[in-house]
Amino acid sequence: MSDPHPDIEIEIDDAIMAPLRAICLPYPEAIEAEAFGTPTFQVRSKNFAMVHKPDHRVSVWCKAPPGAQEAFIASEPERYYKPPYLGPKGWIAAWLSPECDPDWDAIAEIVDESYRLIAPKRLVALLDSGWGR
Repeated sequence: MSDPHPDIEIEIDDAIMAPLRAICLPYPEAIEAEAFGTPTFQVRSKNFAMVHKPDHRVSVWCKAPPGAQEAFIASEPERYYKPPYLGPKGWIAAWLSPECDPDWDAIAEIVDESYRLIAPKRLVALLDSGWGR
């Protein structure tokens, strides 16, 4: 029987990964891990940001609070989209490829919301108390 998820290595340019790492890795207990050949950012083995390359462009998928996905997509459909699989659960995708002109400040806000929705309450409280400042 063949593996339904073969090891696929997807190369992501460091010009994209460096700013994303700078956003994701300072969070309490955040780590970078690989899943299905692409980077993910996790807290306690739960993804809060996942990198994908669906059509030769790179995007990051993050969990979003209710209504945020629709608001981002409606405001800038060229920058944000509803990702397959997790989109129906409210996750949002943001294009990171340079030709998509990513708004890194908005991406940082999206990642922050995702981390807060995924991380244990104790880590969110630690973050709110000024951790890492």
